[in-house]
Amino acid sequence: ENACKHQTTSLPKLCSTPTATMPNPTVTLNTSMGSFVVEVYLDTMPITASSFLDLVKSGFYDGVHFHRVIQNFMLQFGCPYAKDAKSQRAGTGGPPPNSKFTTPDGKSYTRDAKEGCIPDEFTQKFSNEPGTLSMANTGAKNSGGSQFFVNTVHNDFLDWWRTDLSESQHPVFGKVVSGMDVVKKIESTPCDSNDNPRTPVKMISAKIN
Repeated sequence: ENACKHQTTSLPKLCSTPTATMPNPTVTLNTSMGSFVVEVYLDTMPITASSFLDLVKSGFYDGVHFHRVIQNFMLQFGCPYAKDAKSQRAGTGGPPPNSKFTTPDGKSYTRDAKEGCIPDEFTQKFSNEPGTLSMANTGAKNSGGSQFFVNTVHNDFLDWWRTDLSESQHPVFGKVVSGMDVVKKIESTPCDSNDNPRTPVKMISAKIN
């Protein structure tokens, strides 16, 4: 049956099919070294993406610094302790414990009571290619939270299914869609022996477009 039959034939484009899906959300990450935009895979990585978008909406990432930058590897970000650019605790923090977020299907998730971690989402074989966003974790099960990294090279040994290459399991949940030059600029910033930028690189704001 023609779902557009109630409309005039001159306006067929107004009818959307029941299976039509919204495009994935994008987020603008405005840093002290410039801005870049990421697509978040809400359609295929709903748990990880929804948690990330919830944190963006709450302003969680605003004012946080990149605490670990390694050339020809990645940029790591998202630890609340890194609001102090030189904090010794940077890299150990996460979202508020017991905080909640909701996936597109309406299911509510509660981050764990200890460190605000979320369930591992090892469902899609998206490789850790240049420009992808991937979840940071400790290596333990369900240990990801707010921290993620932007791959600057193809780090396939971090793919969760590549147990033949390493024990690391880091699921990809998004990708840079514009401003990769800014990512590369941040990647080249001089760092100390702890891979912390000598001149702090701050996330001024993270906003859903």
